[in-house]
Amino acid sequence: MSKLPNIPTSIFSVMSQLANEHGAINLSQGFPNFPEDERLLQISESIIRENIHQYTPMAGLPSLLEKIANQTLKQYDRKVITSTEILITAGATQGVFTAINTFVNQGDEVLILDPSYNSYEPSVLVAGGKSVRVSLNEDYTPNFNRIESAITSKTKMIVINNPHNPTGRIWTEQDFEALETILEKHPKILILADEVYEYITFSQPHISFNTRPKLVERTIIASSFGKSLHVTGWKVGYLIAPEKLMHEMKKVHQFLVFSVNSFSQHVISRYLDVVDFNEISKMYQRKRDLFQNLIKDSRFELMPCDGTYFQVVNYNAISNTNDVDFAKELIQKHGVASIPISVFYADQTDKHMLRFCFAKTDETLIAAAEKLCKL
Repeated sequence: MSKLPNIPTSIFSVMSQLANEHGAINLSQGFPNFPEDERLLQISESIIRENIHQYTPMAGLPSLLEKIANQTLKQYDRKVITSTEILITAGATQGVFTAINTFVNQGDEVLILDPSYNSYEPSVLVAGGKSVRVSLNEDYTPNFNRIESAITSKTKMIVINNPHNPTGRIWTEQDFEALETILEKHPKILILADEVYEYITFSQPHISFNTRPKLVERTIIASSFGKSLHVTGWKVGYLIAPEKLMHEMKKVHQFLVFSVNSFSQHVISRYLDVVDFNEISKMYQRKRDLFQNLIKDSRFELMPCDGTYFQVVNYNAISNTNDVDFAKELIQKHGVASIPISVFYADQTDKHMLRFCFAKTDETLIAAAEKLCKL
């Protein structure tokens, strides 16, 4: 008997396949279509023949762990111990799966804030837990009354994605203070903080759980080099957590993947000496601004985009069709692929919203916008 009998084919696969069939411009899946940094490629070429192709230590390449610790100190003023508080994972998705399956047991409940990324609930189900889906507000900010009401004696963990996929919203200082007030009453609840878009923020700074003294000792933070350095296919991410939590997660990680791709770890370790994360954020802000400017006179309504490389739009002025069918129609009749937001909700809440990925070349964004402005 399958542990995931009701999990359908991913909407990302469905929309990308449709886009391929109809020759549509693909703004659905969240990956860049522009070239990698030339410096990254040069480092890759320069070390490919070095003796770097065997297993790294289980927790990760020591030099990469040290670079992560240095970056965490620089960015968040948090000192992490490389040997006990950082774990290199096969992408953030594996990190999320490892964290959930380490601590969630049969019958435990995990709060997931909807709309939510589609890997959280399957990880909970495989662990034998129960997902409790809590809807965000209409503007996609957290609703703390709903969150507090959803907590029971069985609540083991809360999953928080910030900056948020699919909506692009970012938590404020007031949001963190509200969460801290609630969790003071529930000292045993763990936090899984998915911060894979931490270096892609715009109008307001990203506040990391790394900076929250009241929460950091119960928080597991997932980060992604794939997202931050736009090498999604390399599948290299990492977890940061206090030693008492990390010690247990390493046990699961050891028998899930043991260690992560050695070549990618070596390249990233050297690349971190030269890359500037602020420049990455500026590059994506320029792309966001370009895409917003290109479609601002269309009949799509732009939703706030504080971070990530996703722009959510409302199409009420164009159609009353449900969002899944409208997204398919947009591919088949108008040649642009997107992701309908309802698929990120447990109850398929449909507010006539679509998600476009603007991590694309300017030429791709211009061509897509030309089509969208004709609707």
